[in-house]
Amino acid sequence: MCGIIGYIGPRNTKEVLLEGLRRLEYRGYDSAGVALFHEGKVVIRRSLGKLKELERKTEGEQFSGNLGIGHTRWATHGKPSETNAHPHKAGGVVVVHNGIIENYLSLKEALSGEGHTFKSETDTEILSHLIQSHIFKGATFEEAVRQALLRIQGSYAIAVLYEGEKDKLIAARKESPLILGLGERESFVASDIPAILPFTRKVIFLEDGEIAVIQEGAFQISTLWGEKRRRSPKEILWDPVTAEKGGFKHFMLKEIHEQPRAIADTIRGRVSLEEGKVLLGDSVLSAKTLKEIRRVCIIACGTSYHAALVGKFMIEELARIPTEVDLGSEFRYRDAIVGPQDLLVAISQSGETADTLAAFREGKKKGVRTLAICNVVDSSLARESDGIFYTHAGPEIGVASTKAFTTQLVGLFLLALNLARTRETIGQKEVRGLLEDLLKIPHQVQEVLDLNPQIEALSRKYLNARDFLYLGRGVNYPIALEGALKLKEISYIHAEGYPAGEMKHGPIALIDEEMPVVVLATRSKTYEKILSNIEEVRAREGKVIGLANPSSKEIAAKAKDVLFIPETHPLLAPILLTIPLQLLAYNIAVLKGTDVDQPRNLAKSVTVE
Repeated sequence: MCGIIGYIGPRNTKEVLLEGLRRLEYRGYDSAGVALFHEGKVVIRRSLGKLKELERKTEGEQFSGNLGIGHTRWATHGKPSETNAHPHKAGGVVVVHNGIIENYLSLKEALSGEGHTFKSETDTEILSHLIQSHIFKGATFEEAVRQALLRIQGSYAIAVLYEGEKDKLIAARKESPLILGLGERESFVASDIPAILPFTRKVIFLEDGEIAVIQEGAFQISTLWGEKRRRSPKEILWDPVTAEKGGFKHFMLKEIHEQPRAIADTIRGRVSLEEGKVLLGDSVLSAKTLKEIRRVCIIACGTSYHAALVGKFMIEELARIPTEVDLGSEFRYRDAIVGPQDLLVAISQSGETADTLAAFREGKKKGVRTLAICNVVDSSLARESDGIFYTHAGPEIGVASTKAFTTQLVGLFLLALNLARTRETIGQKEVRGLLEDLLKIPHQVQEVLDLNPQIEALSRKYLNARDFLYLGRGVNYPIALEGALKLKEISYIHAEGYPAGEMKHGPIALIDEEMPVVVLATRSKTYEKILSNIEEVRAREGKVIGLANPSSKEIAAKAKDVLFIPETHPLLAPILLTIPLQLLAYNIAVLKGTDVDQPRNLAKSVTVE
């Protein structure tokens, strides 16, 4: 996620902005920039790459004004470049922005008709022109920002300067975080608390649909429709490291709780309910190419491999295309039979996983068409692929993958739907229904996160188990693999995941009164079968922990413990089932006192074979 910092006050503005951006580096970015007043005009400095490049560019420069904004960008619209870096300026209006403007193309067309010309590929530049357009038509600075935001569809956190008002900063938010910081005769705006901790601990959290007019040591908050809001600042007692974690004990827990936002960001701008369409565009692959595909091969490693297994179910059920899944480390050595009519999909959070990259390159040598599902802009995998689907999880710092995995599942679901609609294997009405279910997922993930008190109690109950068994059927069995992996990774408890139908072919020998067995039992066409598997576990005195839907009342009689998961389409159930398994692993690891964020022997990105 991008980072925003804004300042007005007596300090050295440039140094405040650079320090704020330094403290937001953990969020990840590909470019950076600042805008500052100097002798009545706004001066902009931007650079590609790390913040040190921006520091080098501004070294020795002095700016006379006491007002400025800064930004670290993680690309969504437009490649990483100095031209696409924020801030963006139109006339006297300068903007930094986090989020996605979904209707930017129609707005750009309208503004072009008014004579506006654009320099970047970003959606953000539209906003600076839109505000300038309203000022040109007679609106005040504040009115122009309001009128522009009322025309915006999508998400935003913004900070805006205007050369006609050199003592005023305006900020606003919708679905992207933004805070105000208050000091003695100075004020701050930032996308996260760490940016302003060196200067003040008095903070106000802006809410959706609010706009703040900020001056030295003063502010006024109102809604976009002009209704005034009164808000008292809160005192932040966190130390800087805790602040980077958003107040959570570990990065992993923070990232687990970021999943509603990450999933919403990955969906945003990519679906149209009205048309019953997935809007991936030619940056993924053209409709002509998708129609020519005869087989899909997915390669990945670790957690991404489990996402790939779920993707196989999604693509085959919806698009009716034969789909194979390979571990990157195996694909590269088995002389796979692939060619021009095959689509090779590589999944990697970092885009730098050595085995996945090597397998991907091996496939390209054989003339296969390629698509990357990746979380890091301009990574090796993204650069080398014919098509790219960026997940918008934001930086993932905890070694054990959480939000990167669930956003990969969302990406695969959208890919499957896009393939299905392009190849006309399902109708518009069915697509619309599936998209409606998908759009509910962020809220349903939050519902599952709210079950954490129950999951903490389960963790205490099973803390001393030596082994765990995870069982699932159909599209849920890869989630059994993922749940077992999470527990192994961070708590060091031995765990195995299995397709439940295979239990009697070996794992059943392990089950006794000491063995917790986690059973994924949401409603699907194999529901009755999974109930039979539960009976087999009970007959051997295993301790069943059931994950089921509220309508599945019979589970309560069969399982020692039950967690009820919201109802959704069976192909989307894996996303919801993943959350309690992450929390179970996390809570057990914390109780055991392991290093949750940096488990032994593991690295975040495996860049060697």
